[in-house]
Amino acid sequence: FVSPLFLGVGKTTLIQKVTQALKSSGIPIDGFYTEEVREGGRRTGFDVVTLSGKRGPLSRVSSDSSTSRREYRVGQYVVDLLSFEQLVLPMLRNVNHGSDAEKKICVIDEIGKMELFSQAFIQAVRQTLTGSGTVVLGTIPIPKGKPLDLVEEIRSRKDVKVFNVS
Repeated sequence: FVSPLFLGVGKTTLIQKVTQALKSSGIPIDGFYTEEVREGGRRTGFDVVTLSGKRGPLSRVSSDSSTSRREYRVGQYVVDLLSFEQLVLPMLRNVNHGSDAEKKICVIDEIGKMELFSQAFIQAVRQTLTGSGTVVLGTIPIPKGKPLDLVEEIRSRKDVKVFNVS
């Protein structure tokens, strides 16, 4: 797992470059990354992009400061949980149901606050990490504020190597 020492160090760019190198070597790889969405020079949200080329919204800036009970928010962003789950969960289920003979790499960029609103995603990540046939290349956030349970669980696993990037 890749964890930044500072925000904006390019962990997604690093993941994308590693992914391209693995793909061009013919290694079976699937997964997703998150990408900033910008309009007029300012960030308006994040998209989920799967390695098979599907794309959908993860979050968008909310113009409205009131929160409805159905909204999942991180700062100024409202998380589109349905879009996220529709893109990511089928891919993770597919990775988890592959044969053990076929070693796969699964890219998960990232396991952060927005993604962790999904209980189904948390379960799927745990399943992927315990699956013997899958190597996970992922990103986790800098530990700050209240610890995120799944992130700390991953960080403390004996079979996980965390690389801090700066």
